[in-house]
Amino acid sequence: MPKQSDEFPPNSKIRNQKSKVQVTLRIVAGSLRGRKLICHHNPDLRPTPQMVREAFFSILGNAVPGRVFVDVFAGTGIVGLEALSRGAAQTIFVERDLRLAGDIDKRLREFGLAKQAKLYRTDAYRWATSWLPSPFGRGVVGEGTGQLPSPFGRGVGGEGTQPEPVNVFFSPPFADLEHRTDDLLQMIRTLQEKVAPDSVLVVQAERDCPLEKVLSDWETRKYGRNLLMIWQKENQESGVSNQDSGTMTPDA
Repeated sequence: MPKQSDEFPPNSKIRNQKSKVQVTLRIVAGSLRGRKLICHHNPDLRPTPQMVREAFFSILGNAVPGRVFVDVFAGTGIVGLEALSRGAAQTIFVERDLRLAGDIDKRLREFGLAKQAKLYRTDAYRWATSWLPSPFGRGVVGEGTGQLPSPFGRGVGGEGTQPEPVNVFFSPPFADLEHRTDDLLQMIRTLQEKVAPDSVLVVQAERDCPLEKVLSDWETRKYGRNLLMIWQKENQESGVSNQDSGTMTPDA
């Protein structure tokens, strides 16, 4: 997954070189604090800057432990691994590049986290159409086939069982940000409809990209060239925005 990075701007000579450049990523907090990932930089892989990751998890605060975390366009998997390190119940990784997905699988096994993760080696847009949140808070129903009952759980885990809230992180490739805005927006809208109240969706993008205008009603934080656009699903029973109710509490 192309993660945005200030170290390698889109038109830089370094980014356009065909030679591989090693990038070291570090998990900054939690049970895996200090563990490192060595990645090869190329035009299709740009890891999320550590500063942006730290800000992102600070924003989520106590909404991370015990929740399912979904890393869409997972790339190196660093964001989803950081979520597991910070106590996420499970991370779902969605990555269409088979080599990158293989690297994520290898790291999960190396860190002893394979049982706490689900890896989808598939196109994120196809995945989003079939995924259903689990009423048990484990993020998937029927392996994401969409063949089981409604995500609101009639007959799955008991009458009227509600799915648990999840955190979903999107960091689309540059090409998708520029040329697949409609597809990205449709995927985001699809997941907005599916997730439970209190769920948080965050899109990492670049300043002046088309999504910045389309999602202008989302809360936006800026970090250099990077944007984090944040949306939390309203609790419809109370009619109160969860950002106002304090469900998502930043770390001190």
